[in-house]
Amino acid sequence: MSSNSGSEAQPGTHLPSRLPAPTGNILHDSIESAKHVSDLPCARNALLAGIASGTGMGVIRGLSTGPMMAGNWAIATFIVISLGSWHICQQQFSNERKKIAQVFEATMPKRTLKESPSFGSNQDKTT
Repeated sequence: MSSNSGSEAQPGTHLPSRLPAPTGNILHDSIESAKHVSDLPCARNALLAGIASGTGMGVIRGLSTGPMMAGNWAIATFIVISLGSWHICQQQFSNERKKIAQVFEATMPKRTLKESPSFGSNQDKTT
C-alpha cells in the first residue's frame, strides 16, 4: 500500500469544477473552498466591489455613529453590494452565452440533402 499525500479520488468521480473534493470535515472543506473562490466566475469583482463599498459605508457611518453601528452598516453594505454585483455579472454572463449560441447557430451552414438527379432521365437519353 502506498500512501499519497492529499486526497485520493476514486475512478469515475471527477468533479467538473476545480474545487477540491469534499472530505467530510466541515472546517477543512470550508478553508479549501475559500482558497479557490477566485475560480468562480464574477466572484473577484463582486467581492472587491463589496469590500470597497462596505469600507466606505463603515467609514462614513463611523463619523456620525458609534463603532458598533458603523460595523453593522459596513457588513450589511458588503453583503448587499457583493450579492447584487455577483448576480448582475452572472446575468450578463448568461446573456452573453445565449447571444454567442444564437450567433453560432446562425452562422453555421444549414445541412440539407441535395436533390440527386433522377436515375430514369439518364436511361431515357441513351435509348
